[in-house]
Amino acid sequence: MISMQAITTKVTMYSRQKAYKKIKKGFHMTELEEYYNKFNEEKRLNSRHGQVEFRVSMKYIMEYLQECEKTGRAKEDIKLLDIGAGTGRYSVAIANEGYDVTAVELVKHNLGLLKAKNSSVKAMQGNALRLKKLEDEQFDVTLLFGPMYHLFSEEDRLKALSEAKRVTKKGGIILVAYVMNEYGVLTYAFKEKHVMECVEQKRFTEDFHTISEPKDLYDYVRLEDIDALNEKAGLERIKILSPDGPANYMRPFLNQLSDEEFEVFVQYQLATCERQDLVGAGAHTVDILRK
Repeated sequence: MISMQAITTKVTMYSRQKAYKKIKKGFHMTELEEYYNKFNEEKRLNSRHGQVEFRVSMKYIMEYLQECEKTGRAKEDIKLLDIGAGTGRYSVAIANEGYDVTAVELVKHNLGLLKAKNSSVKAMQGNALRLKKLEDEQFDVTLLFGPMYHLFSEEDRLKALSEAKRVTKKGGIILVAYVMNEYGVLTYAFKEKHVMECVEQKRFTEDFHTISEPKDLYDYVRLEDIDALNEKAGLERIKILSPDGPANYMRPFLNQLSDEEFEVFVQYQLATCERQDLVGAGAHTVDILRK
């Protein structure tokens, strides 16, 4: 969990919107690169809580790729774009299934690890806000799984979503991942015992919505924030789900499960990930949209 030390001092929804205007837009490359140079994303996704997130997300990605196959197209003719691909956990797995995969990654360290895997993925450095190397309507399926974590203004989030929309074919699928507000509040403020510090310094609004600054590296949203963004982007939701559910809250307990018990937990999350009464409570959501 990244520190929320720079969460704004305002306590109303009006002041929250006002505070956004004061936040510098876009990525802070030095801080973001420094973080990912140290953070082991491969280890996270290979951990048990990371495996839950990965397996649930892959189930849905593969469903939409297979929909393309049902039209009679060969796998190698079906194109997927992974924006914010990290070290290629998704890109490489999907390419190994035979699909045509392009990956865009901002951080050079991550890009180097991706390329070192010697897969068929066409990997390039790029910014989710400006996919200048990519033409309009190229991809059948587009993943936007990392960038939304690190964008701090609605304007920039809309830019990233609009760029994903631009490069996706008409009728194509866009899967967007977010980090959720309640996970941030419950883990950092309560579980890690920073709650009184947050209250005293007024680091969240009266309804406990956090506001992060770029130096915090991560930003947190609620479902209504995602809904408003989709409306502005002109994208139609197919479904929204929680790929990890309670897994991040249960890390020590997941590690104590036998392999057989853990497999049952994965099946539990697969069965419940679309329940709307649970979606906003997990660490992440995946919003599935059609252009």
